[in-house]
Amino acid sequence: MGAIKRTAEEVRNPAKRTKISKDQGNAPFHRKSAPAAESKSRTSNLSALPSEKNEGKKERRPAQSSVLKEEERAFPRGGASVLTPLEHKQIKIQAEKDVLFEQAQKDEVVQDEDSEMEDVVSKRKIPEAKKRKSKGKDSKAEAGSRQEEPRLRTEGLSYKRLFPGSVVLGQVTQITARDVSLALPNNLTGYIPVTAVSDKLNQRIEALLAEDGGKEEDVDSRADGDDIDLKKLFHTGQYLRAYVTSTVDNTSANGSSKAKRRIELSVNPRQANNGIAKSNLVANSMIQASVVSVEDHGLVMDLGLEDETVKGFLSSKELGHKVDHSRTEEGAVFLCMITGLNQNGNIVKLSADYQKIGIIKKSHFLTEAPTVDVFLPGTAVEILTTEVSSSGIAGKIMGLLDATADFTHSGAGESTKDIESRYKIGSKIKARVICTFPNMDQPRVGVSMLGHVLALSDRTSLDGDVEKDPLQKLALSATVESAKVVKVQPGIGLFVDLGVKGVLGYAHISRLADKKVENLSQTSGPYQLGSTHRARVIGYNPVDGLYIVSLEPRILDQPYLRIEDVEVGQIVKGKVERLILNANGVGGVLVNLAEGISGLVPETHLADVHLQHPEKKFREGVTVTARVLSTDPEKRQIRLTLKKTLVNSQSTVWKDYNGISVGDQSPGTLVNILPAGAVVQFYGTVRGFLPVSEMSEAYIQDPAEHFRLGQVVNVHVLSVNSEKGKMTVTCKDPAAFNLAQQTALKELKLGALVNANVAEKTNDTINVEIETSGLKAIIHLEQLTDGFEQKNISAMNKIRVGQRLQDLVLIEKVEKRHLVVLTNKPSLVGAAKAGALLTTFSEVKEGQKAPGFVRNVTPESVYVQFAGGLVGLLLKSQLSADIAKLPAYGLRKGQSISTRVLSVDHAQQRFLLTMRDDAPKTEQKESKPASAALIEVLNPVDGTSTSIEDFTIGKLTKARITAIKDTQLNVQLADNLQGRIDVSEVFNEWEEINDRKHPLRKFKPKQIISVRILGIHDARNHRFLPITHRQGRVPVFELSAKTKIQLESEADVLTLDKVSPGSTWIAYVNNIADCCLWVNISPNVRGRVDLMDLSDDVSLLGNLEENFPVGSAIRVHVKKVDPSANRLDLSAIKTSSTGPLTLQSITKGMILPGLVTKVTERSVMVQLRDSISGPVTLTELTDDYSQANPTIHKKNEVLRVCIVDVDAPNKKLTLSTRPSKVLSSSLPVKDPQILSLSQLKVSDVVRGFVKNVADQGLFVSLGPSVTAFVRVSDLSDAYIKDWKSSFEVDQLVKGKILNVDVPLNHVQMSLKASIMDENYVPPISFSDLKPGQILTGKVRKVEDFGAFIDVDNSVRVSGLCHRSEIADQRVQDVRKVYEEGDVVKAVVLEVDTEKRRVSFGLKASYFKDTAGDGESGDEESDSGVGGAELEAVASEDDDEMEDGGVDLDDVQSIDAAEETSEASDDEMDIDGAPVKPVNGLSTGGFDWTGASVAQDKAGAGDESDVESREVTKKKKRRNPEIKVDKTGDLDKYGPQSVADFERQLLGQPNSSLLWLQYMEFQIKLSEVDKARDIAERALKTIHIREEEEKMNVWTALLNLEIEFGSESSVEAVFKRACQYNDAQEMHRKLANSYIVTDRHQKADEVFQNMTKIKAFTADPKTWLEYASFLFTKLADPARARALLPRATQSVPQHAHRQLTEDFARLEFSSPNGDAERGRTIYEGLLSTFPKRRDIWERFIDIEEAKGERENVRRLYGRVTGMGIKSRWAKDVFKKWLLFEEKAGDAKAVGHVKAKAAEFVAAQK
Repeated sequence: MGAIKRTAEEVRNPAKRTKISKDQGNAPFHRKSAPAAESKSRTSNLSALPSEKNEGKKERRPAQSSVLKEEERAFPRGGASVLTPLEHKQIKIQAEKDVLFEQAQKDEVVQDEDSEMEDVVSKRKIPEAKKRKSKGKDSKAEAGSRQEEPRLRTEGLSYKRLFPGSVVLGQVTQITARDVSLALPNNLTGYIPVTAVSDKLNQRIEALLAEDGGKEEDVDSRADGDDIDLKKLFHTGQYLRAYVTSTVDNTSANGSSKAKRRIELSVNPRQANNGIAKSNLVANSMIQASVVSVEDHGLVMDLGLEDETVKGFLSSKELGHKVDHSRTEEGAVFLCMITGLNQNGNIVKLSADYQKIGIIKKSHFLTEAPTVDVFLPGTAVEILTTEVSSSGIAGKIMGLLDATADFTHSGAGESTKDIESRYKIGSKIKARVICTFPNMDQPRVGVSMLGHVLALSDRTSLDGDVEKDPLQKLALSATVESAKVVKVQPGIGLFVDLGVKGVLGYAHISRLADKKVENLSQTSGPYQLGSTHRARVIGYNPVDGLYIVSLEPRILDQPYLRIEDVEVGQIVKGKVERLILNANGVGGVLVNLAEGISGLVPETHLADVHLQHPEKKFREGVTVTARVLSTDPEKRQIRLTLKKTLVNSQSTVWKDYNGISVGDQSPGTLVNILPAGAVVQFYGTVRGFLPVSEMSEAYIQDPAEHFRLGQVVNVHVLSVNSEKGKMTVTCKDPAAFNLAQQTALKELKLGALVNANVAEKTNDTINVEIETSGLKAIIHLEQLTDGFEQKNISAMNKIRVGQRLQDLVLIEKVEKRHLVVLTNKPSLVGAAKAGALLTTFSEVKEGQKAPGFVRNVTPESVYVQFAGGLVGLLLKSQLSADIAKLPAYGLRKGQSISTRVLSVDHAQQRFLLTMRDDAPKTEQKESKPASAALIEVLNPVDGTSTSIEDFTIGKLTKARITAIKDTQLNVQLADNLQGRIDVSEVFNEWEEINDRKHPLRKFKPKQIISVRILGIHDARNHRFLPITHRQGRVPVFELSAKTKIQLESEADVLTLDKVSPGSTWIAYVNNIADCCLWVNISPNVRGRVDLMDLSDDVSLLGNLEENFPVGSAIRVHVKKVDPSANRLDLSAIKTSSTGPLTLQSITKGMILPGLVTKVTERSVMVQLRDSISGPVTLTELTDDYSQANPTIHKKNEVLRVCIVDVDAPNKKLTLSTRPSKVLSSSLPVKDPQILSLSQLKVSDVVRGFVKNVADQGLFVSLGPSVTAFVRVSDLSDAYIKDWKSSFEVDQLVKGKILNVDVPLNHVQMSLKASIMDENYVPPISFSDLKPGQILTGKVRKVEDFGAFIDVDNSVRVSGLCHRSEIADQRVQDVRKVYEEGDVVKAVVLEVDTEKRRVSFGLKASYFKDTAGDGESGDEESDSGVGGAELEAVASEDDDEMEDGGVDLDDVQSIDAAEETSEASDDEMDIDGAPVKPVNGLSTGGFDWTGASVAQDKAGAGDESDVESREVTKKKKRRNPEIKVDKTGDLDKYGPQSVADFERQLLGQPNSSLLWLQYMEFQIKLSEVDKARDIAERALKTIHIREEEEKMNVWTALLNLEIEFGSESSVEAVFKRACQYNDAQEMHRKLANSYIVTDRHQKADEVFQNMTKIKAFTADPKTWLEYASFLFTKLADPARARALLPRATQSVPQHAHRQLTEDFARLEFSSPNGDAERGRTIYEGLLSTFPKRRDIWERFIDIEEAKGERENVRRLYGRVTGMGIKSRWAKDVFKKWLLFEEKAGDAKAVGHVKAKAAEFVAAQK
């Protein structure tokens, strides 16, 4: 026994078990020790039994030893017995005595309850036990009569007896993508995760994760793919041995017994075979094995043993009929029986054929066992019966291991016979182990004697002679009207007959009634034997072979028990459980259908239209009617719809492709809109594709413009493939295209001429109906004329609906799509009439003329299309020379083109072209709604009506006003009957309206008025229907308050066809559009009043909302009526005696109101009538051309215009808005109106706008039709090298007329100032300068060595006044004497014509001799400049410069040390001369402009001799001057020249600030290229580690290119910057630069690109910055809000909360945000994170900043009332009190203090 006996600790912790050595396992057991051990075992069993309150207090008599219990415990080989026949007989006699003795001792067998409820009876007190009292050890009689508990309790498996380490036998019932459900004994269910199947499967999962790059993702979700499918590894009904890994008990805080429990299992052989060693492997024992590899003849199996050398082999013949060997996958698990071992025991032969191994009558059960470890669930054994009772059977396996079979698995429940009569004490019974009890002190197992468990098969029910699955005969959730009680377990439950042969139902005592049932009895009470009840199946356990039923009324009445009970497409009713909130607000509604079953209504399915505030309609507890869209039992999801079009639809529900046929019709929901079409979802997984060509009879270019997501469309099936799950649908009605039309379509020939009537117009197509055949056809915009696009648009505008179009040519026909395309191009119509239009390839001949139209244009060719889709190729080389030079060859798609066939390739069906000369919609029938039921009216206002039928058309009754709107009165006819009175049905005459802006203000609420019944109001289309068209149970009546109305029948109601042109009506404004007003003249007759027809007073048209508010009354007359198009055109202006305004009736000088339709920089387009419009050019905008600015006008603005010219043949108007023409203005006209050449005379000075800049000169517009020409030579008195850059289109210029040629319509003018100004003085040129000449000028720049002077009235003549020539005395600092901009008088000292230099002098002594000179005296006295008397200074010598001049800004100055020692020549330079750039620190020459200071390599003379100016270098070396350190000036003034910057950069090469200042310095000098060069130098110079400094330079370079460069240069710099820096940061810099410079469109493009780059989207800052930009800069909050769902899909999970909160704050902080939306988002966050202190505090701070005091108080109250910690509460109350004190509300302060005191008291 020492080798087999285990302690309780070893049983609970199998890992701690001590190994049994081989010798110990095989050692024989001696009979002498058996009785003693058995006695000890009995004692321990008795002590282990649970007792009542007196447990442990009673003295129990030791049980008498039995001969039966002394059975030899050896395991004999070969079946031989070691006992003699006499010993067998003695044992049998003694066994019977012992059993009888034990039976007499039994008091009451404690029975396990059903596994669903735990130990109900075991917790109750036994009445008899209360009365028993121990009387000691008196006598044998008393001992024999004393009742004791049984020595071996019949244990049944229950949730409380399951522990980690338990091993159970189960049967697979359900397989999902995530786990496998395993039915366990006694109605338990466990779940096997995908990671607890086998080691091989785990290896496969790890390999899949490694393929995904090691991403940490949910294994269950990864198993959802095609790689791992649990349905390929298991099959329903499969038996498996499972190891309990955990029993999760989510018991609530109050200890509710109905808490959810989940049993986690593992079928991994390493755990399921725990405790089995190699030495324990014996034949007929069951072992779990997993597939390691699939071989040709079988499977190599892993047994999960510690000795990994031991493998199993499962032959393909031993798999059974349910398993296909070829489809078996590695990792699959099988419960197998060991059939044998090889010689060394390393190969174990297995069998999984349950049909074979399930026969255990004579074999296939365990007959020998080395240890008890082999008695694991699944193993068949033979039990020696030791106890039989009503609660079950107990026995011994091989005389050693205790085994029990509970009430269910002993067969007592399903048998009508008494169990004691079926099984006798001492008999041997075949059974199969189903569970272990590791928590017991002594090893014990649970067994089953049920037939299907013994055979390892499914429980079946006989249906005649056919065996069926019980669930096929009686499904789950089914209701049995008469269930008969066949067995009662007192205090536990009932067994009932459900009408399924061979399978009973079981109802636990807790499932019998809604109230608690105290007791059950077989002979009395409502649940006695033979009683019948109404029952419902709530489950089925295949291991127990029982239905689980409930007799509770609430279960019987519940509509659904499982998600599987809810059918797709079914109409259901439920209550709103709660709203689902997301970043956009309400994302859906959760609807409760039954207990534990809820469905989700997505936001798109809440209604047929988008709800602005769904939370107002769907409040918690509201009952709704919905239709089931789809169900997913695996994920426990139900999708519902509340769309009325779907809920009320009578169409067949499409939930399976097999039930759909071509031509069927059903509504569907658009779930995805693509450029090529849309995806339509129906029910379940059924979806269809709606091509764009099938969306409408009309042409649709972009489906997104016509459809929206969530929209319901009625479609018909075009094609369906049930195998592939694909379907194509159409919105077109197939019945609309009948057989006659099909025949007509076939008979139509390409190129045929047809006549058609216009049926509909869109922006770019015309839908027509062909005469005679009735076929629908379309004409594209580009097919209307041969002209340009504007001409096509003009032709489109002239075409009206109903118009008859003649001689249209059929150019395309697609019979499959019923598509016919026509053209009205004259070139194609003429070709078709002449028979020259190409329709097929066979008609193409070389040299043939082929008129067609452009289909496509590529850089190398043009594709030309003809009729029938025939296309020819026109190469670039075959285009005419003038066309080939134009962009895109000057061609556009659809443009007419005349070609000739160049060559034909018959083999490839191709041909080349050349341009060279040498080379029914059936109307839908409206269903007639059912009449409303007879409804009794409550408290009618008229006091006489009794039912709704009393309100007939024309009846006069009374109504009470309930509400007054702008356009209607809402009234009550009775308490339950509503009506409305449209404003058009209130007043009889125009004179009755006192307040014409607000006509209904005269009425008051609750006022009772007389009304007349008109019909039923239709809220969907804002019309009213006849009384016979009542919709809904209680309609809304359309009423009239007019007294002068005759209405006897429906024919008397005003309709559009009764309105005649010219008639006068009172109209009421219903809506205000941009270009018109929509008005009602009756409730169902609506018209439009164009803006130009609204009033004779144009000033009223500027503010329509104020002057013509909604509801206001207007007197109108009818202009035009078109009932077929349902259009009514009205006018409110007085009818002119001359009739309507036409082009023929317009005359010059007329002043008319006009509507601005288009504004450009050159003109304003004004529309006078629908087809009459004209431009207002720059010359006609104002009387002063300098104030002409078309952009001040806005689209749809109303202007007064004067007709300047009428060109009737060309249908052109010229308009003017000059005040002198449209107003009685007395202001002077600065620029007279010029309408013809006759108004111009030679020498007139006029102004005009540049119309065109040509190579020969300028064309200047002087008037609408007068243009003058200015030659290049007449542009300026001075030479302008690049004159085109000085002029641009629309530039205002002033010139003088030189010549007027009226016959040739030519005008020539000049812009030269010398010609326009009589007092013109020619500017001084370099050639005019002479030494001694006195001039005036301005100081342009001051440097240390002198001052640069610009000569007044000169051709850019400037020169240098050296420091030595500033004053008669020495000047130490020139800047103290002169500043930039000072006016000076200078004398020319020297002129160097070769070098083009001039030197000036400012000394006062130069002007003493000229004091009396009249020429300069005035100038001197005026200027006040006569030089300065200062110490004499030396001058400097200058370097030579190239002939032709230099770029003054590029030349470098000499060193400061040489300035004091060298003489200088006073020279000048002409800025316009050619330049030679000098870069960096090069010494290319002296900088005469003063732009920089640099070193000079050339020698300079000594300043001691000013006249000679030539000094050798030797002398300079002998007389060096002391250098003065001037770096201190740099600190004071900063760098002022190129030399200063270069010197500072030598010491600070890594300073980005200095480089940026250097760039700014050059940009101020307009040296953009130099600034770029400096930036490039900076990038090369700054050290590579200085990343931030480099980033600053890159940003500056980007800003420079944005401001001064082109888009291509910006892109080039940006790409380089991204390569050298953080790409995300550079994107942000670029976007910020665009934002700062108001280039918002560019910034938007940058942000959009950032959201497409995966590396950027993970950063929440990317989304937040974009959203902030959209909110603040673009004022587009809708786009900003749409970013949040995208952002949450991209950023990490941990950042979702903060990102969502940031978006909420944007709603508050942005001027375009919605604070209510922000509050909604915050409320959603608080519902998810109710204990996040930071969220609460930020929310409160935001509300406080917004000034929402009530909201702040509400939030403080919520925080303090949610049970927060004391420390947090202290801070909250402190802030709350401070807030109230600031608000100054004493009452509120007291309230806060009271709240705080209340909180403190509650804490104590």
